[in-house]
Amino acid sequence: MSKPFLGVGVGFPVTGAIASAEYEESVYQSVWIILGTAKGERVMRPDFGCGIYDLVFEVNTPSTAGKISQAVREALLVFEPRIDVLDIQVSSIYDSEGSKLLINIDYEVRATNNVFNLVYPFYLERSVG
Repeated sequence: MSKPFLGVGVGFPVTGAIASAEYEESVYQSVWIILGTAKGERVMRPDFGCGIYDLVFEVNTPSTAGKISQAVREALLVFEPRIDVLDIQVSSIYDSEGSKLLINIDYEVRATNNVFNLVYPFYLERSVG
C-alpha cells in the first residue's frame, strides 16, 4: 500500500550511499533524530532538538525522569507534526558505568492511525569528585 502522504526522506544514519526512508520509517527516523539532537547543536536551527541533554549531569531521581519526559513530549510536539504522543515512560537501569534511562515512547501516526513504540537510551553522567 502506497503512503506518499507520510513522505520520503534521506535515510538515517547517513552512510556512503544515500538511502531513503519512506512512510512510517521516515517518521521513526525523524523521532530518533529529534531525540538525538541537543538544542543549539544545529547551526541554522538552534531551537531544533530535545532538551534532555541539559539534564545529562542530573541525579537519577523521579524528578529527573519527569523533566526528561516533559522535554521529550515538548520536542516531539513542536518538531514532529505527523504524530500524536500517546505515552512516555522513563525507567532507570543501573550498570557499572552509571545510570542509563530508557525513554519508552508510544506514538500514533496521524495519517494512518498506526501505533508505534520507540525506546531511546539516555545516559546520565556521574560527576567526578
